[in-house]
Amino acid sequence: MHLFPSRRASGPGARRSVPSPVIPSTDPGVRRSTRTPLPRSTPARVRRSALAALVAGAVAALLVSQLPARALVPGDPPAPVTGNATYFDSLGSPYGGCGLPQGELDSPHFLALNVYDTPGDYTSYPPRPIPPSMADKIGLWNNGLNCGRYIRVSIGDFCTGLNDGAPGQPFCRNGSWVPDAYNGATLTMLVADSCGDGNAWCRDDRYHLDLATASLNQFVKNGAPVGDLYPDHWGNRRIQWEFVPAPNYSGDIRIGFLQGAQRHWPAIAVSHLANGIHGVEYLSNGSWQPAQMNSDMGQSYILGATVPGGTDFQIRVRDAAGTLVNNGRVYRFSLPASCGDRCAAAYTQVSYTTSDGSGPTTGPSPTVDPSPSATASPTPTGTPAGGCSASYAVTGSWSGGYQAEITVRNTGSSAIGGWSTVLSFPGSQQVANYWNATVTQSGQRVSATNVGYNGVLAPGGTTTWGMVVNGADQPPGGLTCSVR
Repeated sequence: MHLFPSRRASGPGARRSVPSPVIPSTDPGVRRSTRTPLPRSTPARVRRSALAALVAGAVAALLVSQLPARALVPGDPPAPVTGNATYFDSLGSPYGGCGLPQGELDSPHFLALNVYDTPGDYTSYPPRPIPPSMADKIGLWNNGLNCGRYIRVSIGDFCTGLNDGAPGQPFCRNGSWVPDAYNGATLTMLVADSCGDGNAWCRDDRYHLDLATASLNQFVKNGAPVGDLYPDHWGNRRIQWEFVPAPNYSGDIRIGFLQGAQRHWPAIAVSHLANGIHGVEYLSNGSWQPAQMNSDMGQSYILGATVPGGTDFQIRVRDAAGTLVNNGRVYRFSLPASCGDRCAAAYTQVSYTTSDGSGPTTGPSPTVDPSPSATASPTPTGTPAGGCSASYAVTGSWSGGYQAEITVRNTGSSAIGGWSTVLSFPGSQQVANYWNATVTQSGQRVSATNVGYNGVLAPGGTTTWGMVVNGADQPPGGLTCSVR
């Protein structure tokens, strides 16, 4: 099963994210576009901007003395940097780009970073996560690796001209940048979403930030919120920003299961982070294994249990610098009984126990499927006794593409250790992205095999894999499943 955030809803003049060209706005000062938050859910997200955004350049009048002067993490941009700022109303439902519902964020002040770094290219949508072969196109979203980090933003100059993010057009054309009383107001904001739209803000300006609308009047100057920056004095300003540590951090991380989580797809979100998150490792059969990020939702990872098919988990977390959080502290928890077969809520927080140290630890007795055949055992080889079936469903569509989910079920009387599915597109459809399987396409034929965490299925057990497809939404043919 996949869980990808639908995108935000906002008012007139907003922009909507799915893979399609920019939709012209009737208001010359407003931008509207659509894209697929790959591999997220259907196109429902909207981002809004007041009359335009800001162009990269120096903002000498900003009060940078309040900001740290060094990068926190190797690969961070030289601090501070200058860019354009736009605004949007809210995260999508159920999740923002980092894999958390808006109500579960650690701060009401949040922002989005650019997915792509493709100046002059407004029509292509490289797959997400962007593969290493296209590393030159990776924006500061960094395939989700900057999720959960904090950015200190300082307000810069006001644009007196038109700053509409039009492709191929300069920022603040037919006008100039002017300082005013709001220059130097600051606010620390949480990275919670991504911008991959086909406009100049999200493609030409590497340092563009999309800010939560409700936060604009909360920027602080001279010890008090400015109060009236938005809407009358916004004008799509320049901003200056850099990464900073989480402000006034205390306590420990939070862990919650995502909607649809189950023993065969244990997807979690990790939050309340001191310095972001660059990885999760889980303990399986006595050794630490890297968890797979849930697409590029940088705070969501898909785990393995302490034994295959179990519901008890032990994890440790690495921060944005690659350092084990709390000196390698181990967090032990279980899939909540309240979830039943799978978690229904968008986010189900779990309690955990901890132990310190970097080595394997002994956790609670594992919970496994009741069938004796579902207990830990070597992956079957040769001709398995079991069988499997596959079913296909479209979970979202838009002009020029759609998202599909394939459910794999163990139809045999004993556990299986792996599966593969095959289907054939009826036309020229192309797989743009996929998750929960290893997928290859040759012509119209698409083959998918299980990944490490969802190959073992108890009798009657199910798992899902999904894909985003470019092309017409037409039913595939020849869908089959076989046991590996």
